[in-house]
Amino acid sequence: MKTFLLATSNQGKIIEMRAAFDGLDIELLAPSDLPEPPQKPDETKDTFEGNAIEKGEYYFRKTGIPCIADDSGVIVEALKQELGVHTRRWGAGPEASDEEWITYFLDRMRDEEDRSARFVCVLALVDERGVQTFEGACDGVITHEIEAEYLPGLPIAGCFKVNGSDKVFSALGVETKNMQSHRGKAVEKLKKFLQNNSRSDGS
Repeated sequence: MKTFLLATSNQGKIIEMRAAFDGLDIELLAPSDLPEPPQKPDETKDTFEGNAIEKGEYYFRKTGIPCIADDSGVIVEALKQELGVHTRRWGAGPEASDEEWITYFLDRMRDEEDRSARFVCVLALVDERGVQTFEGACDGVITHEIEAEYLPGLPIAGCFKVNGSDKVFSALGVETKNMQSHRGKAVEKLKKFLQNNSRSDGS
């Protein structure tokens, strides 16, 4: 079995990633599983790819465990240049609770007619062989209110409907969401890479 460290403390992302890899001969650790978890790194880059690589390299350097790092966010047409790579740090701020963050966000969106949005995710695989990145994206709309409970750390999933769906992300269930979401698409690319390059068996 091949072991990877998920370079995130976001519990929602950890739940979704573990579900996406379920059934494979792969163990996914979270930083909290380690005896001495490294401190969170700063995110200083201006692209999803840059931040994903920065986090993956940081955790790999600190632990020596091959890392899978996620950087993701939402690009909202009505709030151009305001979210993106800064999504979780935007608005109510990085220390805000999920409820505080989403309340601020929906209040900002209250009078916006154009509610189109795009979720983007970049995964960085970092190990002794170097760095590989995998991107996924999906388009949809922001609803006016929270329409379903969401996983911790993923509040926008309660008010984002992917195009063609009548339910917000968090109402779909983890398995169905992984089939449609930005993160799920990036994970599928990563899984194919691992299978095609035999990284999962350590060769």
